[in-house]
Order: sequence, then C-alpha cells, then structure tokens
Amino acid sequence: MAGGGQAGGRRRRYAGEIDWHARRLTLVYPTRILFRGFLVPMPLPALATRDDLRNVAIVAHVDHGKTTLVDAMLWQSGAFRANERVAERVLDSGDLEREKGITILAKNTAVRHSGLTINIVDTPGHSDFGGEVERGLSMVDGVLLLVDAGEGPLPQTRFVLRKTLAAGLPVILVINKVDRADARIAEVVDACYELFLDLDATEEQIEFPIVYASARAGRASLTRPEDGTLPDSPDLEPLFTVLRDAVPAPSYAAEAPLRAHVTNLDASSYLGRIALCRVHSGTISRGQQVAWCRRDGSVERVKITELYLTEALERVPAQTAGPGDIIAVAGIADIMIGETLADADDPRPLPLITVDEPAVSVTIGVNTGPLAGREKGTKLTARLVRDRLERELVGNVSLRVLPTDRPDTWEVQGRGELALAVLVETMRREGYELTVGRPTVVTRQIDGALHEPVERLTVDVPEDYLGAVTALLAVRKGRMENMTNHGTGWVRLDYTVPARGLIGFRTQFLTDTRGTGIAHHVFEGHEPWSGPMRARPTGSLVADRSGTVTGYACSSLQERGSLLVSPGTEVYEGMIVGENSRADDMDVNITRERKLTNMRQSTGEELERLVPARVLSLEQALEFCADGECVEVTPSAVRLRKAVLDGKERMRERGRRARGAQ
Repeated sequence: MAGGGQAGGRRRRYAGEIDWHARRLTLVYPTRILFRGFLVPMPLPALATRDDLRNVAIVAHVDHGKTTLVDAMLWQSGAFRANERVAERVLDSGDLEREKGITILAKNTAVRHSGLTINIVDTPGHSDFGGEVERGLSMVDGVLLLVDAGEGPLPQTRFVLRKTLAAGLPVILVINKVDRADARIAEVVDACYELFLDLDATEEQIEFPIVYASARAGRASLTRPEDGTLPDSPDLEPLFTVLRDAVPAPSYAAEAPLRAHVTNLDASSYLGRIALCRVHSGTISRGQQVAWCRRDGSVERVKITELYLTEALERVPAQTAGPGDIIAVAGIADIMIGETLADADDPRPLPLITVDEPAVSVTIGVNTGPLAGREKGTKLTARLVRDRLERELVGNVSLRVLPTDRPDTWEVQGRGELALAVLVETMRREGYELTVGRPTVVTRQIDGALHEPVERLTVDVPEDYLGAVTALLAVRKGRMENMTNHGTGWVRLDYTVPARGLIGFRTQFLTDTRGTGIAHHVFEGHEPWSGPMRARPTGSLVADRSGTVTGYACSSLQERGSLLVSPGTEVYEGMIVGENSRADDMDVNITRERKLTNMRQSTGEELERLVPARVLSLEQALEFCADGECVEVTPSAVRLRKAVLDGKERMRERGRRARGAQ
C-alpha cells in the first residue's frame, strides 16, 4: 500500500515493532497496521512537550567535578537556606563514597530555577560502575559532559561519552576547573572535538554548546577565559540558560496510556522496596491500580501505595505525576530494575535495560581460615553469604553471581576490580566474614577462538620514569598507541593492554614511579588471547605455624623481603606474612622468640630496629594475590593466605605440577 510513508522524518514502522527513540526515549507508534492481509497507513499521534521540565545527567571522568557542580547548582537555585550547614559533595552520601572521594551510585536531585524544574542525575565517573551510568542515561533527555581544563579527556570520559552518543542524547560540553594553574583550555576543547570524531558522532551531535566553569567557585561563562582565570560571570546563570535552550523538553503522546520505566531501586524500613521510575507517557497517581510488566513477560495488577517527587535532596509526597517526571513509588515488594509500570487496561512494556558484559570475576565464599568466628556478631554461614549476594543482584544490574563446584563458594562477575572490591568492602562492614579469590578475567569464544577483554590505559608520568613504565607495560603485553609530551616535564602514554595485565599493575606502577604516576583505564573490547603472561615477579613469605608474631623473628626476616604483619599479630599456618624478594615462596617461622638464659651478653640490650610493616587495603590485597592465594576478609582485618594451608600439601601440589609440565 502506498501512503504508509514517513511521518515527522521517521522511517517506516510495522505493526508491533518498537523503536526505542534514542534522544527522548519515547515509544514510537507503528505507522501501519495489518488489516485483512494489507498494511494500512496509520497516522502517528501528535507529540506534546513538558516545557516546564528538563531531565539531564552529568557525566565525566573520575574527579572532574560532577558532584561539586551539583552542589553549586543546588545552592544557587535556593535549595538550602543561607545559614544551613551542608556537607561538601552532598550527593556522595555513602561512607565509601566519602572515603574514596568518588561517586559509586547514581543519584538524582531536582532544582527549580526561573520556573523551570531541572531533574539532575549524578552518575559515577569510573567505568567499573558503568551499569549506573547506563541506567542514569535512560532517565534523561540530555547530558552535561564535564572535562577537566588541565587533564583533558581521559579513558572514563571516552566511556561515558560513548554511552551518551549511542543513546542519541544531546551533549553540553562543560570545561571545568578553568582556574587551575595548569589549565590549557583551547587544547582540551580541541581534544574533545577529536574524541567526538573518534567515536563517530553525527554532525548534529558535534554541534554542541561549550560552557566554561569553575564548579568550586560556582561560576560559569559562555566566553572562554584566559588559562588559569575564573569565568567572567559571577554565578552559574549562563549554564542554566544553556540547559533550558539545549536540552529538549520531555516529549510524549498526549493520548498514550501510562508507561513508567523502573531505572533504580531504593529501600525504606517503613515503606519497603522503592522503585525509581521515569514516566514516559500517561499519568500515575497515588492509590492507582497499574499493570506491573515483569521481566519474565508476565503482567500483574498492583496498587501504588505511595508516590513521591524529588525536590532538592528530599522526596516529597505527590498525588499525581505526568510524562517526563522522575518519581519514586512504593507498594510493589518484588519489583526489579528494567520492568515497566503500565496502564492496567492497556499494558505496553518498555524494553529492558541492557548493560555491558562483565570483564573480571572473583570467587567469594565463607571464611574457612583458623581464625574464623573469633569476632563477635559476624555472619559466617553459606546461607547468609548467598542471601546477601542475591540481594545485591536486585539493585546492581552489572553484577552476575554464578555457582561453583563448591556449595559455599560463588563466582561473582563485574566490570572491574574496583566494583568487586566495593562489594566485598560493603559486605565486610555489614559484618560478613569472607574468603575472596584472586581476580581473573572473563573470557569468551568468538568465531571458535578464545578472546579476552582489553583495556584502554592512559598514563601520566614524569619524564624521568618513562623507561620504567614502558618496561613495566611491555611484560604485560601492552601496545603503545600514542605518546604526548606537553613540555611541562610530564608525558602522557596511551596503551591498549589485556585486562589481566592490569591486575596487580597499580601497586607496581606506583612503586616504579615513586608514587607520582597517574593511571586510568577503561574497557575497550575483546581481542584474541595474547598468550601466557608473567604474574607477580616476587614470591610470598608464608607462616609455617600458628602463634603470635615476635619482633625478634621480624628482625631476621625483614632482610628476606617486606613484611605485611607487625609484632603481636596472630598468625596461622599458611598465612602470608610478607613479600619475598625472590620469585619463590618461602615458609618461615615468624613466631620465633629469643631464647632466654641466665648468662649476661654484651649484645643483649641492643634494640631491634624494625622496618614498619606494609598495611594493604582490600584493593591492594586483591592485586597482591598470586595463583593459589586468596584474601581473608573480616570486619576488623584483611589477611592474605594460601588457598591450601598445609605446607606439605602445597609441596606435593608443586611436585605434581612440575611433573605434569615435563
């Protein structure tokens, strides 16, 4: 049939076919329906807009100022009283977020400015939490891309921009920290244009507005300032103006039934599970009966017991909400991310939210060490650990939990080491005792060949350490793609490295650069397996008996390598107490005491000068692990140990491996 053409510039659609409109995330209706064997033209419903509302996400590399900018927007929109005491980076409310200085969970807030409501989604900058970024982008109609005026685009900038362009969202480029002493604004803007071109942005996407800002000072301007100076505007008014003009208002079909997409979950001791949703069409009210479209395809009628909208940092009760609103609803105990709340009489589910595949995995099991259960109130059993991992899957769509051949151990897959370490650290603070294995990469078969994940690594180092870093990455199968010398004494290196080559890389990198180097990496893709790779070049010092560490034993063992325990620490057979300077493991007696006699010695009163022990954080302990080693995690301690504690059994295993290699 002729005439079933394109309406509004859209290509033709057929009955039942769904197009997830990338820019405004609206459901495109079929332009033709099947009637008695013929495709009959069907006009598209007219789209209305919410001109009083804007939904925007803030994305950037780690520490480029996203949360600080949200703070300034909240203050200048009148969200706080002038005399109110508010913590810095107010959206980073979690203990781990404040300790690490990064955003881990995506959060939303709302500011009101000149009659316009702006819903802001603050997203993590680290690619290990990419599932949060993808969910945040599904809630908005535009993006603020922050780039540091000194550092320029970095790997996580590429990651978040790639997701933004794939979703078809318009971008506002914000060059932040223009008042840095080492700011190079013009070069950074050029680098951003190159990044857009490298990611195959369309002509429309490249025509983005640019705002120059200092989030800490709360100032922004459309005029480029001199390097190292503040913007000429006294406030963020130019940024609010660009937000109003460049971010499209939410659009919807006026006659369309209710469709609300669940993009995040929260919990309340009073209300139970709370679903955070973006309303795409229709209206939703408190007490309304809606259709709950589940992941398995089933549809169930449920009642909305509570409905909330966001104002600044608070959720306020609302009677009704319309298209474009970001809402929180209660009353559905088992609702999951990606499901749809639809009209009870005309349920039309929206597509499920998809995230990238995991790249790194660890094994997590119950604590089987001799010191298990020594701490009061800890959670030890396999049932408790399994239930906690299953609860984590409810709100974290980028994780996977797989069974192993042991009933008390599970394989947990995630985007990277940091995401898995944050999960383990969270469980540790909740009172769980765990045994965590060495991180490994998740491989896959592509066209019959084994492929492994590879990462794009960007390293900034002083010129003096260029050779050491190059040698370090050469043994890890790294391929240098670019080297830039800015003439400031620092060099930027861009590498493509297998993901397994970066396990344990950071500790060695900081040692070789005397703590001055800066490294960032992001998932790039999969490539054919690059062959065997040398692991940690040093061995371990392993305790050969249980007891308490003595200073006398430490004084003689510190010549063998660096110790990880201090005098007075309780150890057991198979526990790793230090790093051997040689490649082999060494069983040592670190509990040996000085023999006392009744004879006076001339050297008896000499002091034992001990080098302070290295204290490893959880992330460092996971990086330190070699094959056959694991990390024992309790609420008060992080210990390294051998997977097989008995020294004789480990010796037999080494013998069997040696005979098998022959």
